[in-house]
Amino acid sequence: MTIQMIIALAITALMIVLIMIDKLPFGAPPLFACLLLVIFGITDIQGAFAGFSNSTIVMLAEFMAIIAALQKTNFIVVFKKAMFSMADKGGFKSYVLIILIVMLGCSLFGTGSTAYYVLTIGLLSTLPYSKKLPPSKVIMTAGFAANHPLIPFNTALQYGIVTAVLGAAGQAINVSVFKFAIVNFFLSMGFLLNCLIQYKFLPDHSIKDDDTEDVSPADGDTVSTLPQWKQNVTYGAFIFAVVGMLLQSRIGDAGYAMAGLSVAVILITGVLDFTEIRDALSAPIILMSAGVIGVADALGSTGLTNLVGETVAGVLGTNVNPFIMIFGFCILTSLLATLTGSTIGTVYVFTPLAIAVCTSLGLDPTAAACAIVISGWCGHFLPIDGMPAMILGYGKYSAKEFWVFTIPQYFIRLIALTVGALIMFPM
Repeated sequence: MTIQMIIALAITALMIVLIMIDKLPFGAPPLFACLLLVIFGITDIQGAFAGFSNSTIVMLAEFMAIIAALQKTNFIVVFKKAMFSMADKGGFKSYVLIILIVMLGCSLFGTGSTAYYVLTIGLLSTLPYSKKLPPSKVIMTAGFAANHPLIPFNTALQYGIVTAVLGAAGQAINVSVFKFAIVNFFLSMGFLLNCLIQYKFLPDHSIKDDDTEDVSPADGDTVSTLPQWKQNVTYGAFIFAVVGMLLQSRIGDAGYAMAGLSVAVILITGVLDFTEIRDALSAPIILMSAGVIGVADALGSTGLTNLVGETVAGVLGTNVNPFIMIFGFCILTSLLATLTGSTIGTVYVFTPLAIAVCTSLGLDPTAAACAIVISGWCGHFLPIDGMPAMILGYGKYSAKEFWVFTIPQYFIRLIALTVGALIMFPM
């Protein structure tokens, strides 16, 4: 391990500690880490702060403004009433129903949709405190549910990567799309299992400083103050932005620009004024997400991922249990993807190594390829990515509260993923 790797790891660890102890303003630790990376020569200014020009961060900021506009419409009023109603009917049943609804929505958007989790967490963050279903129980579970499709039919990106890495490794294997979807279903069921187990252990607190009383469904706003035509403009802008996200894989950065045009329409029509849009675009979560990208990129550029991959492949050798091998590679892939911020790049490093190990053992590598590719999107036990950072910030969780949920979630999901891959694609 080089000196640069050690320094980059130390700075990353310091950033994580500062985030979790919550002694600095939310969003400040990654910026501090970026400055240290420049000072120690790990990266330059452009590289350290590249996250602020990252297309995903730009889109995230745009959707923050769109969500702020949505919160002025009757849609959010109806949503709040529905949430209040479910909370008023009974905690556990409503808790499960909310999670299932979010997972069902994820079926359309697919795993890893930034637009969907931003929308989901943003809407849930408007919930007032209710003793029967505290928002602190909902933000954590339903927030992560936005990354777990209940009916995983939209798996084109991950499926394409699986077939690509198998082909590049000289494995002409026809992977069943249906079986691949079932592997994703195992992962989602692992997530749901953790949510059911942890219901009693999730924290019970308000997520708003001025929200200490129970609120009934009848309390609060009953109708939007926006004229109906402005509400219709907002709905249209939101749909236009979502369409852009869904088409992004085909039309490139123009998909992100469509969300920007939606914000422009919201400004021009007076749904939000410039100050409101500016505040949404520069929200602390944007600073957090943009900052960690620079840190992750710098860590990945040191060559840490390749070093770890080659070391692990050498340690495993040619005599290892298939379950242990796949599970181990899933842990490494998800961990390094989280730390480096390069999910696809990490997947393309570790999957070929696992395929090579399988080939040397005379095993079918399909299960390994499927599980390891999917695991790239299964980190989230550290708040150094957009989704977990939003959940931590909006839910006002302590480090202990966050990890009590996310660490068991991490291992339960990877076990379910490995089991599903081995059942669907026997080795």
